[in-house]
Amino acid sequence: MRAAKAVPWIDRRLHHVTGGRVSLLGIAGLPSMRLTTVGRKSGLPRTVNLLYFPRGDEFVLIGSNWGRTRDPGWAHNLRAQPKATVEVRRRAVPVLATEVTGERHEELWREVLDFWPGYAMERAEAGRELPLFVLTRR
Repeated sequence: MRAAKAVPWIDRRLHHVTGGRVSLLGIAGLPSMRLTTVGRKSGLPRTVNLLYFPRGDEFVLIGSNWGRTRDPGWAHNLRAQPKATVEVRRRAVPVLATEVTGERHEELWREVLDFWPGYAMERAEAGRELPLFVLTRR
């Protein structure tokens, strides 16, 4: 949590220097992707490196924002425009995002915690329910 500002910066630099072959999450053995959304205010492409939960053919994103009290910008962008692109293992995949709510959120949240228990700490730190998005191939 203390490294929240440094990790994304380092990860972007690693991606740039290695042409996308190396990421901090990858070094740790975790699945990572580059998500490109359309900025809800600017209309410009916005790209961020993220940990994701692989769930069959779906990609699940958790809007933890490193335990901050507000949702990450990419979550707001997906709500405004659910069509996006993910890059996984240097392969671009067009996706459609659906935010999960209600009972389905609780069920998926349990799966997410089985995958990465650290999200419970981030949720407690944030003091909010973390948004979950399921991305399916378009």
